[in-house]
Amino acid sequence: MALGMPYDSEGGRAWAAALTSMMTGHAYATSARIASRMGPFAGFAANERYMLNVLRMHRDENAKISNVGVVQRDLVEAATDAWDAAVRDGEEYGVRNSQASVLAPTGTIGLMMDCDTTGIEPDLGLVKFKKLVGGGNMAIVNQTVPRALVRLGYTSEQVDRIVAYIDTNKSIVGSPDLKVEHLPVFACSMGDNTIHYEGHVRMMGATQPFLSGAISKTVNMPEEATIEDIEALHMLAWELGVKAVAIYRDNCKVGQPLSTAKKDGEKADAATTAVEKVIERVVHQPIRQKLPRSRRGRTFEFRVADCKGFATIGEYEDGRPGEVFLTVSKQGSTLAGIMDAFAKSISYGLQYGVPLRAFVEAFINTRFEPAGMTDDSDIRMASSIVDYLFRRLAVEYLSADERAELGIYTREERMQPTLPGVEESVTETTQGTDVMSDPKTIPSASDLIAQIDAGSYSAPTPAKTGAICSSCGSANMQRAGACYVCGDCGSSSGCS
Repeated sequence: MALGMPYDSEGGRAWAAALTSMMTGHAYATSARIASRMGPFAGFAANERYMLNVLRMHRDENAKISNVGVVQRDLVEAATDAWDAAVRDGEEYGVRNSQASVLAPTGTIGLMMDCDTTGIEPDLGLVKFKKLVGGGNMAIVNQTVPRALVRLGYTSEQVDRIVAYIDTNKSIVGSPDLKVEHLPVFACSMGDNTIHYEGHVRMMGATQPFLSGAISKTVNMPEEATIEDIEALHMLAWELGVKAVAIYRDNCKVGQPLSTAKKDGEKADAATTAVEKVIERVVHQPIRQKLPRSRRGRTFEFRVADCKGFATIGEYEDGRPGEVFLTVSKQGSTLAGIMDAFAKSISYGLQYGVPLRAFVEAFINTRFEPAGMTDDSDIRMASSIVDYLFRRLAVEYLSADERAELGIYTREERMQPTLPGVEESVTETTQGTDVMSDPKTIPSASDLIAQIDAGSYSAPTPAKTGAICSSCGSANMQRAGACYVCGDCGSSSGCS
């Protein structure tokens, strides 16, 4: 546009090709010079023949640009010199980089830095409206239009009038001072003066021969584009050798960050129509991923306290769990019915995309009877059947790091010298002959008689158990059978 050329034109594509060719050619020439000091990349020796062929093909494509005649001559010569140096030095030293360039968009930051476009993208519109994250819109006006008008021979007065027309109408179409033949120069991706979507792909095809990787660029298509149009566009991209293509059909989303606004003079002024009020109400509809009719699965038997059961896990082709079947207690009991309904709800959740870890986090440590010892060496204790089931599923399907975060370890992991996050410590010990012998726990009868005669006898103090009373907080808890009794307040830890 700044040169007075349409984006969808031979001249525009020739300029883009020449600039891209010089950029990548200079990058490879520099990479070859680096290789002369540091050596080529690791796989160059095995791929030398193919790598040098790639450089020669880049150079041959560059030779085709010089026939266009619209590109600045010294620019074409600079690109040719760069590719000659890249091939010459590459044949002698190799190249340090297997790939040197791609074309990626700068995104919104480019607009904030006063750039009219984002890389190889044409301008979205002469006036754009950027939706802000915090609410509201920001108007972005193209600054290249005055340069293009001067290049095309318009006077300063005509330029001012055309720019004022754009500010008022948000479009250059219909400006009385603009010549009709110059209208394609100001064509944009969206609006009422648009570039044909094939023009986007042809521009990508012009620059692709001079890039190591692909091009990240959006091909804007109108809202009325059909499936056949999209199919033909992909075929065109394939025929031109484009490595990647992405399309965007206008208004295919409820709210889009960049848009253009048209003026409706009969109903509202320009200030009103400039800001489009978009109500974003994106509803995510989960889709159920059913398991194939024939699928693999695993069944394991378990016992929690006096309750025996079986769990069958159906798996997707990639090994993810997709359904759970539980059989516990006697058929027809209340527990069996509840667990069957619970397993069905878990199966639906897994098939609608709920991560297994979310279930594990929610259901481990669930407490209800039956609870107690299990016959599983990896999970010795379970606070309920549900607790055991999801600990078992975590062991089977979650990674070791995920289980470590949840505190679920297998038998082998628990038998390691140290668990993850536990540091080993060294304790100094001495020989047995250097250690004083422990005093007698129970004195002999002669010692008791001697203490009574001397008046120094006192009743033995019960040993500390280390348990703390939940009622008064005292550490004076004494063992009473299988429980503890507080010596201060008399509370029991469980016995009546």
